[in-house]
Amino acid sequence: MSQTEWWRGATIYQIYPRSFLDTNGDGVGDLPGITARLPYIASLGVDAIWLCPFFPSPQADFGYDVSDYTAVDPRFGTLADFDALLARAHALGLKVLIDQVWSHSSDRHPWFRESRSSRDNPRADWYVWADPSPDGTPPNNWLSVFGGAAWAWEPRRRQYYLHHFLSQQPAFNLHNPAVMDALLEAGAFWLDRGVDGFRLDAVDFLLHDRALRSNPASDWSGPVPAKLFALQQHQHDMLQPEAAGLLGRIRGLLDRYPGRAALGEISSQPGAFARVLACTSGQDRLHMAYTLSPLRGAFDWATVTALVEAQGEAQGEAGAEGWPCWSFSNHDVERAVSRWNPRRGSAPPDPAFARLLMALLLSLRGSVCLYQGEELGLGEAILQEDELRDPFGIAYWPEFRGRDGSRTPMPWAQHATQAGFTTGTPWLPVCPDHRTRAVDVQETDPHSLLHWTRRFLAWRHGQPALRLGTLTPVALPAPLVGFVRRHEGAAVLCVFNLSDRAVALDPATLSGAAVLAGSGCEGPDAAGVLPPFGVLHATLPAMQPVAPLPLPA
Repeated sequence: MSQTEWWRGATIYQIYPRSFLDTNGDGVGDLPGITARLPYIASLGVDAIWLCPFFPSPQADFGYDVSDYTAVDPRFGTLADFDALLARAHALGLKVLIDQVWSHSSDRHPWFRESRSSRDNPRADWYVWADPSPDGTPPNNWLSVFGGAAWAWEPRRRQYYLHHFLSQQPAFNLHNPAVMDALLEAGAFWLDRGVDGFRLDAVDFLLHDRALRSNPASDWSGPVPAKLFALQQHQHDMLQPEAAGLLGRIRGLLDRYPGRAALGEISSQPGAFARVLACTSGQDRLHMAYTLSPLRGAFDWATVTALVEAQGEAQGEAGAEGWPCWSFSNHDVERAVSRWNPRRGSAPPDPAFARLLMALLLSLRGSVCLYQGEELGLGEAILQEDELRDPFGIAYWPEFRGRDGSRTPMPWAQHATQAGFTTGTPWLPVCPDHRTRAVDVQETDPHSLLHWTRRFLAWRHGQPALRLGTLTPVALPAPLVGFVRRHEGAAVLCVFNLSDRAVALDPATLSGAAVLAGSGCEGPDAAGVLPPFGVLHATLPAMQPVAPLPLPA
């Protein structure tokens, strides 16, 4: 692998700046706080960090409503603070990816203020505008992800504008090349400062149907869901094939800066994994992409098996060219150890279960994103309605509690004020349960998940088959899931026990296999019995045939 392809098989640590570390006591995390903890992040053995938005913003959606693409919000610091962070990260061997939100801006952005002022100004068509229907209602039936119609009335223009999320987040009209020109210029600003690439938000929403055709109904059955977005097939408001041209332009910008990479976010709409491969296959596409699908579904044998099947099947179609990225947790979903906890509602997750999730995530084909606190095994924080800050959660309470539970402050010190996050009042409360899993607690415990994660990542770095290899599914009965990773003559068998009971492995599964030491995973005993949530990594003779997992008819 060349140095310019550092991103293949990389582990990327996602940082939510508001909740990482506050250095000035205002209760909001900041860039100097991130810089101060970069040695900790580097000690994990990750390859890069991904910073969620830190740009000027009214914070209606906590930074995903950008009002200036080439500056730092004073809440988080200054450009000098960012430069210091970047220099320190590079000195520690960490690449730096920053969020770019190019499907929409804030309604406070000067571009939108100009666009809404009239129908004939220079930026009149930089956003998506449409006349009302004859009865004054929106031009079509498109829905916002955050609830209600995806259209807001603007009295200055006597027109509706499109917003896929909050009404304060108007959608760009990327059919107009001038808009992408301006966004690429903003991207170049950060590349010139030395960032190593971008995480691109909401790739599926980059382009809309020019004709503004209404979406057909989905095949939803059962009671009406709280989130009406699920009642439509999103054929026209998102997922437009012409967006491939926009990805080509983004790749063209990055190619001017050797070693830079782009990570795209793909929705959980049907065909998500195929879109990941389509968005990353070819020299005029993104370098890697992840889908939200694994973050939405259940964690059981059928679901995990289907995920492995999808990898094997898509890989056969796209070869090694398309490159997925995987995550089980992030700032938009309930933390994985709570979301998938077999003991849900009764007890904290088994530490062995947290290790299983981490080992599975880091064994899949592709790159990996770890969310801050995942290395500590942090569960979802349970907040009361009056503690919510997320407009998504406020809108859907109590059916949906929003995203705040995954965004509470990072616990650095068990007994410190606000767990070491801030000396002031935190923007979200510190989760009491997180104190027992604080960094300082786990640093002193050699058996902690933190130390285990460091050992596993160090071990993974020495396993090219896990970082770069192909993936072949293996036919195994529930509750076992398995696959083989192959790279340049090396073959590694990976088997995962998804249950909380011990399972005896078929001797045929272990035929010719030699258990790999050093991962820290609890593997099979001498009798071939895999413990609850146990994991096996074993070498195979390079040419040993592997029974593929039968694909569904």
